[in-house]
Amino acid sequence: MWQTLIAGTLIALGWSLGRLYPGNIGTPVLMLTATVIAGWPIARQAWQALRFRVLGIPALVTIAALGAIAIGEYWEAAVVTFLFALGSYLEARTLDKTRGALRELLELAPQVARVRQGQEEIEMPAAKVKVGDLVIVRPGEKIPVDGEVATGMATVNQAAITGESLPVEKTVGDKVFGGTINEAGYLEIVTDKAGEDTTFARIIALVAAAQEEKGRSQELLDRFARYYTPGIMAASLLLFLFTRNAILALTLLVIACPGALVIATPVSVVAGIGNAARHGVLIKGGDHLEKIGRIDTIVVDKTGTLTMGRPKLVGMWARSGDEQEFLRLAGAVEKLSEHPLARPVVEAAEENGPLPPADAFQVWTGRGVSAKVEGRQVAVGSVKLMHELGVSIDEIALRHLEREEARGRTAVLVAEDNQIIGALFLADTPRPEAYSLVQELRKHGIHQVIMLTGDNAPTAKAIADELGLDGFSAELLPGEKVDAIKRLRQDGYVVAMVGDGINDAPALAAADVGIAMGAAGTDVALETADLVLMGDRLDKLPYAISLSRGTLRNIKQNVVFAIVVVLALLIGVLGQTVVLASGMLVHEASVLLVTLNAMRLLRYRPVKQVS
Repeated sequence: MWQTLIAGTLIALGWSLGRLYPGNIGTPVLMLTATVIAGWPIARQAWQALRFRVLGIPALVTIAALGAIAIGEYWEAAVVTFLFALGSYLEARTLDKTRGALRELLELAPQVARVRQGQEEIEMPAAKVKVGDLVIVRPGEKIPVDGEVATGMATVNQAAITGESLPVEKTVGDKVFGGTINEAGYLEIVTDKAGEDTTFARIIALVAAAQEEKGRSQELLDRFARYYTPGIMAASLLLFLFTRNAILALTLLVIACPGALVIATPVSVVAGIGNAARHGVLIKGGDHLEKIGRIDTIVVDKTGTLTMGRPKLVGMWARSGDEQEFLRLAGAVEKLSEHPLARPVVEAAEENGPLPPADAFQVWTGRGVSAKVEGRQVAVGSVKLMHELGVSIDEIALRHLEREEARGRTAVLVAEDNQIIGALFLADTPRPEAYSLVQELRKHGIHQVIMLTGDNAPTAKAIADELGLDGFSAELLPGEKVDAIKRLRQDGYVVAMVGDGINDAPALAAADVGIAMGAAGTDVALETADLVLMGDRLDKLPYAISLSRGTLRNIKQNVVFAIVVVLALLIGVLGQTVVLASGMLVHEASVLLVTLNAMRLLRYRPVKQVS
């Protein structure tokens, strides 16, 4: 920056001195000094590029400045180098600002952790915490590791990981992420991942790598510039040979530098990726950012992606009509069970008050459980269990079971003293935002949303109908999901796959764009995917598509503007209506306008989330 400032000051002094005292010796000296100060970094950059056989824009500017000095046009030499240096500085400042998301993430990275060892608390660098260590986090502190809450309850701000605007409650058994903030409460966390293995550290690494990765548009422009620069130098030489006008040839050489065209794509891509990272969408590079905007078909997994990934009590039938009493008895028995279906039953039962104790508890593996509650023998389980226990199932109960199972729900019978008293119906329910997903994706140009799942057909059909999906395939193995995606691509569709599990990784890799659910996703899914929804919010998917298409529009605007400016300046030079200094000023102004246009992407806002 100081070199540009000094060069600009010397040019201003030289120009003023020349106006006051025409023909003085000081003006050329000041202009030459300004040229050397501003031009030396440009010449060094040109030489380094030439060592790798790259003839770029710095070489054009250096040759133009040397040529201007050779013919005594010191003013032009000074202005050319100063304006190029100023443009480079402004471009660097703009790119640095667009990388703000990464810098903000780095500033959030926790440096210190408090680890309980025996009865002592030991403070150590967060990077030295080991898996299994018990980490203590007090109110207002950053959580330094990924892990599971062992003790305590707290309100945690997860914006750095998930992009969620509101904090979430964490209690025993809940997962927490390093880099998030304990706003209120006390936590003791058993470490799962620390240092560079934490989700937060991986996000930083992936965002950094993504902002350096070039997209297809940038690669095309780089190839274009590789041939364009030598072509312009040859054209300038031919113009000089035909016209013997050195100033005209030098002007063509400098004005034709496609500075705005070269930065048209990278500044937009970096701004788009940075914006996405701040809103909990991790895009792993410019190429992926561009591809997202071209998809027309989205394939989604069911469990953990469209649905919450855990069962919930969604209905019940009580023969006596007293659902609370019926649920109280079932909850008392299930409270002693470790089966995944037991927890939602117990949670629902405890909403109505404390549950009575149960004894003589027995597990019937794969069929259900039984126990004595308040002197009554209660069994909770499948039809098979009821048959084994000698409990008869009448037509009324069977009709309820058949109806709910046809809707994709799991039916659990409850018997008291060898009599069916009701049934519980459980299901993995859709995420709240999934209900409006198809409609929102339609608004963003997606033609079809298809579900691929390994679950049974009735359950898949129930979810597909409930969410208004365009189609589904059930009972698929991972390889069959891959085959389905390949068929869609062969039919000409640009396909994105959204999943969260290890079994989804092959399908994520097979799609044009792989999208993983971040917080719930497995490590394999996160590494395989091109895009990660860190908050497990499906409503960020339309936002990502919209951001990608906005970025593509921004790139096109920049490219078209840059080409128009270069063509207009070339016509002006050949028509001898544009001189070197004024042409360079317009050229650098176009670079600034392109960067300012790209910066608009930093203010892009995601679609409103469904609560």
